[in-house]
Amino acid sequence: TFQHYFKRINLSMGDEEKKDAGDKNDHRRLHSFPLIRHSDMAEEMRTETMELCVTACEKFASSNEAASKMIKENMDKKFGSSWHVIVGEGFGFEITYETKNLLYMFFGGSVAIAVWKCS
Repeated sequence: TFQHYFKRINLSMGDEEKKDAGDKNDHRRLHSFPLIRHSDMAEEMRTETMELCVTACEKFASSNEAASKMIKENMDKKFGSSWHVIVGEGFGFEITYETKNLLYMFFGGSVAIAVWKCS
């Protein structure tokens, strides 16, 4: 049924992250590693997706658009089509997605990455 196959989620940067974003140097130093905020992916898929996100963000540090394009193209090849990606700072989102296909993480300070599948 529709309820079991799709799930709706509303996530945004919380007050704690907004407060910490003020001091970028400390924030980047504390969060220079990938930090998964929410995920319902299987362990193997989550690990591969997280590594792909880190690689893309390091390779395209000055272009969030290029990083998101790289992540999307690789996810489409590895796990089938209909993947969507947002890479950026200070955004909120409400999406409908296929269950077991969502990753929301932070990397390199205040850069957030949302990856989900929906057909």
